[in-house]
Amino acid sequence: MLLRHRTTLQHLLVANPIIMASKHFLPTLKPSFNNKFDKINVFCNIPINSNVKKIGSLSIKPSSGSGSDSLSFSTHASIPRPVSDVYLEKPDDQLVDSPNLKLLKLKLEEIGIACGSCKPGQTYGLLCPMCKGGDSGEKKLSLFIAEDGNEAAWSCFRAKCGWKGITRGAADAKSSYKMMSKVTRVKKVKGLIERDLNLEPLCPDLVEYFSERMISEETLRRNSVMQRRYGNQIVIAFTYRRKGDLISCKYRDLAKKFWQESDTEKILYGLDDIEGASDVIIVEGEMDKLAMEEAGFRNCVSVPDGAPPCVSAKGVPSQEEDVKYQYLWNCKEYLEKASRIILATDGDEPGKALAEELARRLGRERCWRVTWPTKNEEENFKDANEVLMFMGPAVLREVIESAELYPIKGLFNFRDYFGEIDAYYHQKFLAELGVSTGWKAMDDLYNVVPGELTIVTGVPNSGKSEWIDALLVNLNESVGWKFALCSMENRVREHARKLLEKRMKKPFFDVRYGKSVERMTVEDLEVGKKWLSDTFHLIRCENDCLPSINWVLNLAKAAVLRHGVNGLVIDPYNELDHQRPPNQTETEYVSQMLTSIKRFAQHHSCHVWFVAHPKQLQQWTGKPPNLYDISGSAHFINKCDNGIVVHRNRDPEEGAMDQVQICVRKVRNKVSGTIGDAILRYDRVTGQYMDVK
Repeated sequence: MLLRHRTTLQHLLVANPIIMASKHFLPTLKPSFNNKFDKINVFCNIPINSNVKKIGSLSIKPSSGSGSDSLSFSTHASIPRPVSDVYLEKPDDQLVDSPNLKLLKLKLEEIGIACGSCKPGQTYGLLCPMCKGGDSGEKKLSLFIAEDGNEAAWSCFRAKCGWKGITRGAADAKSSYKMMSKVTRVKKVKGLIERDLNLEPLCPDLVEYFSERMISEETLRRNSVMQRRYGNQIVIAFTYRRKGDLISCKYRDLAKKFWQESDTEKILYGLDDIEGASDVIIVEGEMDKLAMEEAGFRNCVSVPDGAPPCVSAKGVPSQEEDVKYQYLWNCKEYLEKASRIILATDGDEPGKALAEELARRLGRERCWRVTWPTKNEEENFKDANEVLMFMGPAVLREVIESAELYPIKGLFNFRDYFGEIDAYYHQKFLAELGVSTGWKAMDDLYNVVPGELTIVTGVPNSGKSEWIDALLVNLNESVGWKFALCSMENRVREHARKLLEKRMKKPFFDVRYGKSVERMTVEDLEVGKKWLSDTFHLIRCENDCLPSINWVLNLAKAAVLRHGVNGLVIDPYNELDHQRPPNQTETEYVSQMLTSIKRFAQHHSCHVWFVAHPKQLQQWTGKPPNLYDISGSAHFINKCDNGIVVHRNRDPEEGAMDQVQICVRKVRNKVSGTIGDAILRYDRVTGQYMDVK
């Protein structure tokens, strides 16, 4: 196995950073940048003649005034990067491709993988046809060909790609882009020998470079931050260690370009610092890890591969398939002992995505997150090192100590609602106290609150639907509410007549019930039609099928979002399709149904009136029924917010025949009312309900 390196050389350059003015910057801590790194002298132990030497296209000249062995470089060549290991065959190790292998290679070439002289039983590092190796052209595609030459599996180990798949030569007609099998996913991990990397202590110029970023020489020494020469280029070397042993090495030039030793085990940077720690801080980069130490936190590690562009839409894969975050699995024994993990990733969108991916794998219940302080009116500081540079170690420490619990979907704290609670206290949402029904007799008993469920019942022909219609008319006149109507016992024209009579206060017809009162005019009708169109939206099943409760709620949701309705009427329960699973009782079904209705009401701040008939009453005495008499289940009274019985007097000896008793039998929220009875007078001609004078 031979490790090949490109011989291109580049002088180490760094641009002068632009520092934005901010009221939050501390003058005493503001770093001073200079042009020291515009030209770095690299000292070599090789004799240099006065003549110009050429290495490739790079000119090397003696630097004036620097001595005979001082060199200066100027080039725009690309940064050298280690190339993935490849298997090389000996000249006498030639094999004749089998028919299956030839077919396999043809299929790989169709996909875009040029495998050339690849042989069975080997793993090759190739250029990925999907990502093209990124800007640096890294050969990160690992291709494995099975011993029989009939199957190939590949995976790109470049963090931002991850393309993988398998294919066969003879049996399959097409390639498969599914997950590779665990058998064929073979990736050899090489060990590093420190002396072979030719690492050196940091030169004074690099020590000063870190110093300008508020990172001390002591911190650099403790974390074994070193340098390496690639020809005449010096780069920073971050050594990844476990129990003191070198596991991997990551390089960085001063232009913030990174690369790593290929085919090494991925672990967290600074792993030994969190051994046995109950609190662990995870940051996005090595510089942030060093910055944390300057603020007094050694129990900090950095991820090796940076942040993803966004959160994956898929679930967390298995350990074998979780290539991008394999370092978490490799460090599992260190992380599983931590009871509190602070995610201090960058404040940009990739940094937030990294925090979410880490929380998904480490467990949100033990994760905390930081909020970086504001830089100016439009932006926050990006990461730990930036906070250290411009605001100092004390502020960075305060940020970490102020970390908040990582949000868990469905789990909240009252402080998340303090704004809403304050608004409720100051009565900014008057409807939350309940909207008056329009009848003084009911003001102390029942007021309509958005997001609640009211169950209405009563014996047949007691006026349940008529009373609800009258209530809707009152609410529209007083506060302008709009409504969705799922009234399955009424034909549209009949329901329109009832609503118009209550709104216009005139009978629709002048025959029978209305012959003694002036009928509404054509002009009244046109005005009423516009009012109907603006106020009500109908939910109707036009075919022979009965609507289900989910069908009704889905249409009601559309009415809320599209038309801004404030109330929903479902009238009645027994006209819905109640097909339930064979193993579910009616009680269980009713409970589930009412839960769905309440969730809809609460989520959309929409009041729901649900009409349910009582069961057949044996030996009925003419008294109002009880809510427990509703056919189906006691859950009707158990789960509703308000329970109302509408009862019309049928006995002349008991009182006037136009009297209607509104029995409020349940009020969950004492702010909106209480249990009691109200007497209203019903006008049969116009369908109005009025207070008894």
